[in-house]
Amino acid sequence: MEILEECCSPLLVDPISPTDADTLAAGFKVLSDPVRLRLLSLIANTPGGEVCACDLSEPVGRSQPTVSHHLSILAGAGLVEREQRGKWAWYKVVPERVEVLRDALSVTVLD
Repeated sequence: MEILEECCSPLLVDPISPTDADTLAAGFKVLSDPVRLRLLSLIANTPGGEVCACDLSEPVGRSQPTVSHHLSILAGAGLVEREQRGKWAWYKVVPERVEVLRDALSVTVLD
């Protein structure tokens, strides 16, 4: 999975290059899964900004192996960072990576 980095201007301002389109599509594809989108939201909205993987199974209603799989995909896309603490992994959102996707969809009104 290609890690999202600043790549392009908003989609509605200028046409994007094929390379930028591929990069953005990969990021949006990662978030097109409802479980991954929910996980990203839960992590982003956790007080302190980070959460143990052990605390994410119940809120999304999935087994720990399934949650770990989805977290691995989010980390591979650069949307979350993983830190191992003992036997548990802790996750936090990488705001600048999420902003790339948000900014690509931002609308600029031209007079």
